[in-house]
Amino acid sequence: MQSNEILAVVESVSTEKGLDESVIFEAIETAIASASQRHFHEDADLFVTIDRDTGDYTTHRNWIVFDDTNEEFHHETHITPDKSNMELGATFSKEQDNIKFGRIETQAARQVMLQKVREAERKKIVEQFRSQHNKLVSGSVKRVTRDNIIVDITHEAEALLPRDRLMPGEIYKINDRIRAILQIVEVEGRGPQLMLNRSCPEMVTELFSIEVPEINEDVIEIRGVARDAGSRSKIAVKTNDGRIDPVGACVGMRGSRVQAVSSELGNERIDIIIYDDNPAQLVINALSPAKVESIVMDEDSRSMDIAVNEDNLALAIGSRGQNIRLASKLVGWNLNIISNEEAEAKVKVDETEFLAKIIDALELKEDIAEKIISSGFTTFDDIAYADNKIFSEYIDSDEEINKIKSAAEDAALLEAMGAVTEEEDNVESLAGLNLNEDNIVKLASKGIKNKDDLAELSIDELQEIIDISEDDASKMIMKAREHWFD
Repeated sequence: MQSNEILAVVESVSTEKGLDESVIFEAIETAIASASQRHFHEDADLFVTIDRDTGDYTTHRNWIVFDDTNEEFHHETHITPDKSNMELGATFSKEQDNIKFGRIETQAARQVMLQKVREAERKKIVEQFRSQHNKLVSGSVKRVTRDNIIVDITHEAEALLPRDRLMPGEIYKINDRIRAILQIVEVEGRGPQLMLNRSCPEMVTELFSIEVPEINEDVIEIRGVARDAGSRSKIAVKTNDGRIDPVGACVGMRGSRVQAVSSELGNERIDIIIYDDNPAQLVINALSPAKVESIVMDEDSRSMDIAVNEDNLALAIGSRGQNIRLASKLVGWNLNIISNEEAEAKVKVDETEFLAKIIDALELKEDIAEKIISSGFTTFDDIAYADNKIFSEYIDSDEEINKIKSAAEDAALLEAMGAVTEEEDNVESLAGLNLNEDNIVKLASKGIKNKDDLAELSIDELQEIIDISEDDASKMIMKAREHWFD
């Protein structure tokens, strides 16, 4: 290419596409280097520099300074310190004669340049929509393929709606209007892409924001959404004004507001519940109208055993476990539904296990240990910090009471030290998987505490717990499985 041709192309494309001239220059530099590559070794590292004022360009080739006694030394990519007068590991560059392009090279350069310009256009459009990530947009169906629906969301921008992100049974034809959540997704090899999603929880949140003015005015907050797209959703709402009923506001007069949302979602059933900071109360609200008899919480594993009577068992679990599954997602705890009989049996087992512990750790007689259990103590901490008056009913000596409490304090400390050690071991076992602290906590809350636990997950299951792309989730699971094959 002549220098005047390069400048003309840059000016023309920059004006037509609305791209910065530097982007066009870089695209042409990449294109010329790519087309020149066929005249060098396939491993040759070439780069081209264009003078922004004159349009003249120069071709350069890089070599890595490498020890020629090393068996990995390659003449096409490496150069010795003696020939380069540089230290090992440095990059040695040398100007090459510009290649005279024939028809094939010109065509190859043109294709590369067009590809780079399209990528720059796509990146520019994506950045324009960055502020609308996870927001509701509407558009018109432009094209329908076997796997995707291409939607025009503006005159110059289109987004991809994969069929697996539609709701079950949805069918769209060309020119149909469609509303969906816009998501900016990093696609390996292609960079950020505009994607649409109709099956995500944000779809419910955004539709309620449109139908319920109080949500946009921050009078009512949606504090959580759990969704089984096309079938059922649960949303937890909270009011910032005690005079307003958040459930009533979301339902609307004669159910008009919630019905409008449900209609957009293919008549998906929507349960609206009152949010509560207390997870146990939130679970009770989420399982309504099933009546909860008792809840036993394990904060370490973030799990709850929920006891209901036989009449409410099927209602609490729901069809194919849908009700309890959605309630678990909403609350963020693992929920286990059990009958009253099972709950009572479990309490009896826990009491028996703790009885054995305190007999051994506190060196007590069985009758005294049983009286301590019957007083309602379930942990060593409870015993260590209890009022002496409680024990005085069956222990006469203050000295003996203080001895028991001191031993209980030591036992509690040993338990805590064991828990800390286990937590450290779990963190260590997840090391090397590029997990930050927040994601480790999220995994631990779902009982995923080591590489083996993570290795047994599917890609979908991992994506439900932490925010991660499908490709990264696949790589992380395979990384966690590596030690199985060592």
